[in-house]
Amino acid sequence: MKGTDPQRAIIGDALAIGIGTGAYGISFGALAVASGLNVWQTQALSLLMFTGASQFALIAVIASGGSALVAISTATLIGTRNTFYSVAMAPILRVRGLRRLLAAQWTIDESTGMAVGHEDRRDAARLAFWSTAIAIYVLWNLGTLLGAVGAGFIDDPNVFGLDAAAPAAFLALIWPRLTSWPMRWVAIASLGTAVVLAPFLSAGLPVLLAGAAGIAVGLVLGARAPEVQR
Repeated sequence: MKGTDPQRAIIGDALAIGIGTGAYGISFGALAVASGLNVWQTQALSLLMFTGASQFALIAVIASGGSALVAISTATLIGTRNTFYSVAMAPILRVRGLRRLLAAQWTIDESTGMAVGHEDRRDAARLAFWSTAIAIYVLWNLGTLLGAVGAGFIDDPNVFGLDAAAPAAFLALIWPRLTSWPMRWVAIASLGTAVVLAPFLSAGLPVLLAGAAGIAVGLVLGARAPEVQR
């Protein structure tokens, strides 16, 4: 029985993360409907896109009057980080066929973080990844459905301040990751670009350009890191 305790602990942690993320899903569902999407469109985003930061960014652009093209571009830009996560996950998971497609869909911040936290033992890392991914996928989509359907019973969801909740929720997703000065400089560059350009450009474009500015700063700081270490 003792041998199963670490596994139970991993699954317990995964479930706890899933429950917390599901609460965000309720907010997303309500915000998406308040932004003009219907329940099916909202649910499709969570089922197919399945990356919270990108989903919140997309509906924030739509809610502010931005075009669908700008909204999709912004969400895609933010979601590219998952591509880099897949590089780290590939030697740990070593999956093929259908499981490879599922792994690609479920490689997000939380599942990657859980797996990396147990990378000293490959079996534990795999269990951490899959249990976290499944818990979040199920509960995030359930939360989205509850929020989207619930928002339909409210005449005007914005009376509850949901227009401010979208950027607040997005900030809550990003803030815990600002753990070093390079990350903070990226955030400062992005924020400054968005604030400066917002009065002059149509809705959504400042966000897209702010993301590009953040990437540029991150690449510059990343290139200088080896020089600093020397």
